[in-house]
Amino acid sequence: MPRSALKARPLTHALGAEVTGVDLSRPLEPAVVKEVRDHFHEHQVLFFRDQHIDDVAQRDFAAHFGPLQRFAFLQPVSEDVPEVHAIDIDPSRPKTANSDIWHSDATFLHRPPLGSLLRAVILPDIGGDTLWASMYAAYDALSSRMQRLLDGMTAVHDSSNSASHARNAANTEFEPSVHPVVRTHPVTGRKALFVNKIFTTRLEGLTERENSALLPMLTEHVGSPDFQVRFRWEPGSIALWDNRCTQHYAVADYAQRRRMHRVVIDGDVPV
Repeated sequence: MPRSALKARPLTHALGAEVTGVDLSRPLEPAVVKEVRDHFHEHQVLFFRDQHIDDVAQRDFAAHFGPLQRFAFLQPVSEDVPEVHAIDIDPSRPKTANSDIWHSDATFLHRPPLGSLLRAVILPDIGGDTLWASMYAAYDALSSRMQRLLDGMTAVHDSSNSASHARNAANTEFEPSVHPVVRTHPVTGRKALFVNKIFTTRLEGLTERENSALLPMLTEHVGSPDFQVRFRWEPGSIALWDNRCTQHYAVADYAQRRRMHRVVIDGDVPV
């Protein structure tokens, strides 16, 4: 069997790798899919450049990682491809999303997303980078005493702090979910800190005063530069990230329209 040309070049010690030697516009051989999946689990977020694909190819590539989610509150880009939706931001219009805050996507769900595949469609001339942070690294950087305190603790995740999720297009509300503060990745077995500034509202079993001290400390801790990788988008750029062990931050420093197409991969119950 010929050896694959696929390569993954790590970008930081904490997370992130740029993948080359693969054309996502074409069907992938099972061996290549396995290579990509292995790099995904190792590096937590993968970046692909010069991938000029359409919505169908984007959906089909994402489907290699699990069933795809369809949200009633997100408008699909096409009825033919309901799994793909747009994140279309025009700085001249009122802001409706909280993407420029460190967060994991939709952790208020009982089964938060496994991950997402994001493709650049329209980019500003300057700005609009996205940062990711490793929650493995965030957990590992805590003292052993703090790790022991957090292991086994649970937290409430609620959509009410997010303008784009608090009440969806179907005019129904999401019930809060309770998840471990430290979750164990189902594939790698590594521990990751699983609280974020948008959706985590309370650490269970603590007083209000204890919560007001510990929860902000944790949500600020995850944004340390030591845990990060920063990606500059270009035409044809694609990012695939693991929502179970990363957080991300979309920098809102641009003055022109920015349109991205995203596919969300269904996840499991955090443990």
